Amino acid sequence: MAPVPPGVRLLVSFNRDQWYRALTFSLTFLLYTSFHLSRKPISIVKSELHKNCSSVSEQATNPSGSQLPALQSLHADVDCSWKPFDKSNYKQLLGAMDYSFLCAYAVGMYLSGIIGERLPIRLYLTVGMLTSGLFTCLFGLGYIYNIHNLGFYIFVQVANGLVQTTGWPSVVTCIGNWFGKGRRGLIMGLWNSHTSVGNILGSLIAGYWVSSNWGLSFIVPGLIIAAMGVVCFLFLIEHPNDLKSMYAQNTSPGKRQVKSWNGVNGHTEVYLQYKHNKLQEHYSYDDRESYDTELLLPQDSTRVPVQSVMVVKNESEPSAISFMGALRIPGVIEFSLCLLFAKLVSYTFLFWLPLYITKAAHLDAKKAGDLSTLFDVGGIVGGILAGVISDKLGKRATTCAVMLLLAAPTLYGFSMISEFGLGPTIVMLLVCGGLVNGPYALITTAVSADLGTHKSLKGNARALSTVTAIIDGTGSVGAALGPLLAGVLSAGGWSRVFYMLMTADFFALLLLLRLVTKELTSTKPRPVSAAELKEH
Repeated sequence: MAPVPPGVRLLVSFNRDQWYRALTFSLTFLLYTSFHLSRKPISIVKSELHKNCSSVSEQATNPSGSQLPALQSLHADVDCSWKPFDKSNYKQLLGAMDYSFLCAYAVGMYLSGIIGERLPIRLYLTVGMLTSGLFTCLFGLGYIYNIHNLGFYIFVQVANGLVQTTGWPSVVTCIGNWFGKGRRGLIMGLWNSHTSVGNILGSLIAGYWVSSNWGLSFIVPGLIIAAMGVVCFLFLIEHPNDLKSMYAQNTSPGKRQVKSWNGVNGHTEVYLQYKHNKLQEHYSYDDRESYDTELLLPQDSTRVPVQSVMVVKNESEPSAISFMGALRIPGVIEFSLCLLFAKLVSYTFLFWLPLYITKAAHLDAKKAGDLSTLFDVGGIVGGILAGVISDKLGKRATTCAVMLLLAAPTLYGFSMISEFGLGPTIVMLLVCGGLVNGPYALITTAVSADLGTHKSLKGNARALSTVTAIIDGTGSVGAALGPLLAGVLSAGGWSRVFYMLMTADFFALLLLLRLVTKELTSTKPRPVSAAELKEH
């Protein structure tokens, strides 16, 4: 008999519960990757909506102009920029588009978590992804149908901002339902890299069409998130208990009978083997202590088929927490306000970094978009490091504070990117991405999960979505303000933007000082995670 291949051995070494965990981890990762993938194109297309008309005209009149064919556009009546972004106030108009999306996102996020706790997550998330795909495609259709009305683009951005709030509380709730408290910072740090992966993919996809047909820079990501919405509807499992109920319904008493009985009643070996197999087959979830499985074996020596009886404890379902109740959880207000300033910095980079590189380093839109992905690569590493370090030390606030402190001088150095060569610029993008996105990633994932399962909630897991929405919704206020302020301040020079970012970084650090002091002066070690995981 041939030996079993090692790959097959590896596959069968995982039980059913572990496979479903892997499915949930991977699926929610891909789902939220598609959310960020669909948000990124606007930052890439900005430099195309308003070009340097003088340089374009020079290239067009160049006799040797190999670039002349590329300048031929579907819309010959537009000289170089896309109306209404061809005026001198284009930065304010672009900033207004960012603000309209992010302001709608911030407002909608406060409601999304509360609504999400009262609706089936799978259906709620599916509808959100399909409608988000629709509005993302609508923005790109503005190019196809030659639409130059600012109101149209503002409306699409507001609508898209509202429907995209369905994403974060939903995916965090699913992850929280499936994963316990062990190594939460590491697991959530790895999982949260979907933000940067989505930004990278969105930059590459949008950059591929930005110079030839920027409408496709929106349409393709819109189709991707809509397709992932269908995948969500088909495969997302909200909670392990959903599977338990399915197996309980599909398993009749006759199917539970043992087909081959090789021993007599009372044999310990048979009893233990049976119990072990049945637990692995049916009840291998973390919360299986909610079920009692008993074997009814007669006391005489009669041989009978062994049958398992499931006794389900009848516990009333916990009610969803109120908004004010979530605010009273210790640490929610501090971390929410800290995230406001941390997300202000992060989203300013998200929406303005490609344009800044275009102006400061004098690169075209595609090269600037490709180079900006290094910021997100650094963000992946920073998020994972923040999770690992906070797991090791058991101090979430201290970890965030140290990274925020180191980010300030990095931001100052980044403001002088035009004086660097390509090598130092790459290093600065990676380091700045890690220090800026590290605290942001940690607060929106592991910290939110800790607070959403705080001991004061007495095991009520339904608070996770609301706590997540409050923290990320407050952060989204900063995400809305950052790009808007960047659009206004950049008119007086990019240095003003970076001074604004450093100020926000300082305030984020200041808001954590009380929690940092409490962590450092605590006599007993803080547990790595506060309770069952869960947490957009």
